[in-house]
Amino acid sequence: MKLRCIIVDDEIMARKSLQKLCEQHSALELVAICENVQQALKVLEQNEIDLIWLDVEMPEMTGFDLLEKITTTTTQVILTTSKIEYAYDAFQYQVTDYLKKPITGPRFNLAVEKVLDLRQKKDSPLQQHNEIYIKHEGRYIRLPYSDIQFVENIGDYVKIYTSKQAYIIHTTMKSLEEKLGKQFLRVHRSFIVHLDKIVDIEENNLVIANKVIPISRANKSELMNRLNML
Repeated sequence: MKLRCIIVDDEIMARKSLQKLCEQHSALELVAICENVQQALKVLEQNEIDLIWLDVEMPEMTGFDLLEKITTTTTQVILTTSKIEYAYDAFQYQVTDYLKKPITGPRFNLAVEKVLDLRQKKDSPLQQHNEIYIKHEGRYIRLPYSDIQFVENIGDYVKIYTSKQAYIIHTTMKSLEEKLGKQFLRVHRSFIVHLDKIVDIEENNLVIANKVIPISRANKSELMNRLNML
């Protein structure tokens, strides 16, 4: 299976150079070439993308603006820039790699190998779990994934809903999303749902246990792709 990727860069020569490198690599499928962040957001709404080659300095919206809007952790990002001073910010966003222009073939291939390695580790059976442990009232409680219905963001905390009880823990949605299994999906910046618990979907909302949960435009496409639709 190939990595579905997009290029986001306002410089035509940089786009052409990356396009050539992508098309020469057997592990990559180039889905779209975007000149700005707005174009990239439209592509991400309509497609499930594994990897983004992302420039930093672009007019109107920067590469970091796009990173702020990406809600899924399944999409890896490699920053491409002519300046090294963005490295610290890149680290804060936990991007997979950071390439300085001009990008050479060997360095490009090394970055792709890093993406593939991280993906393989995430998909490995050794990395898969069927439960999560949460700290509640001074002790750690085992929560099987099958018991979790959905998760809601409440400021600096998240609220995990089960059929019997709700637990409030001090963590971030991003951190929890990375730990949960493939049966979970972030459908909105404030909600992660267990796909098997969805009762129905209508327009931009879904229902789990009588709770109406909003679906963001950015996440709707991935949700529909993950469900067994007729």
